[in-house]
Amino acid sequence: MLERIRIFSGNANRELAEKICEKLGVALGKANVTTFSDGETRVEINENVRGMDVFIIQSTCTPVNNTCMELLIMIDAMKRASADRITAVIPYYGYARQDRKVAPRAPISAKLVADLLTAAGANRILSLDLHAGQIQGFFNIPVDNLFATPVLLEYIKSHYQGEITIVSPDTGGVERARAFATRLGASLAIIDKRREGPNEAHVMNIIGHVRGRRVIILDDMIDTAGTVVQAAKALADEGALEISVCSTHAVLSGPAIERIESSNIKEIIVTDTIPLRNNATACKRIKVLSVAGLLSEAVRRIYYDDSVSSLFI
Repeated sequence: MLERIRIFSGNANRELAEKICEKLGVALGKANVTTFSDGETRVEINENVRGMDVFIIQSTCTPVNNTCMELLIMIDAMKRASADRITAVIPYYGYARQDRKVAPRAPISAKLVADLLTAAGANRILSLDLHAGQIQGFFNIPVDNLFATPVLLEYIKSHYQGEITIVSPDTGGVERARAFATRLGASLAIIDKRREGPNEAHVMNIIGHVRGRRVIILDDMIDTAGTVVQAAKALADEGALEISVCSTHAVLSGPAIERIESSNIKEIIVTDTIPLRNNATACKRIKVLSVAGLLSEAVRRIYYDDSVSSLFI
């Protein structure tokens, strides 16, 4: 039934692409994505894609510039090979944090990447938990921004019994945390913080009741882990009994793992939108959940031109 679908992957997260293909019952497309001796990305598609519905799975994660160029060049290759429709499946959308001008002469890199993807030839974007919802408006092509909420909720419901409090680590994540807390029947707390520079945060105070409670800090990504570690310390100082963290994207750059290991965080729940690398794979506090089922269902519905509305929860 999926005879006109072709699924390809760059080097960013091939394991996730293989899981998606397994759930759909199709083979991962044959493509060589390597580099020339000078570091330029080299792409060679080794099967026919003329008239096919092509899905390219690639998180633009570390090394961000390389994975982004791989995606752009793969899209261009598919376009020039006469693919009927090209959908860029981007579980983690890099450069998303610069989504508006926060200072004079600052770029809006999230818009720039959107323009590059469109110019390369993408006909549709499928993403997961964009850092800011307005990024969808940066595209002039359809964008399906799914949420990892069903995957995360299923784990929390089965492993966290009793009363818990969902904590937003900043005011920008309150809407996400409130929706999460509502589905769990949990209470909500907010951490008021002041960001003093890139990858730096200073916790100010906590709004809500956390004393004597198990709490889960909810965020869309964990980068250097500075925010969640400071948040966990502030929550512990306020009397929280047990502190866990729930996040979709495990960027985990720089000193993230060292900070996590030396913190009072019991468990960090993430998804496989970004593969764990280096010392992150050995960190026993990190629990990885797969979003392959969610993304494979979205791919199937897009292929059949079915509604994906029920996946937006």
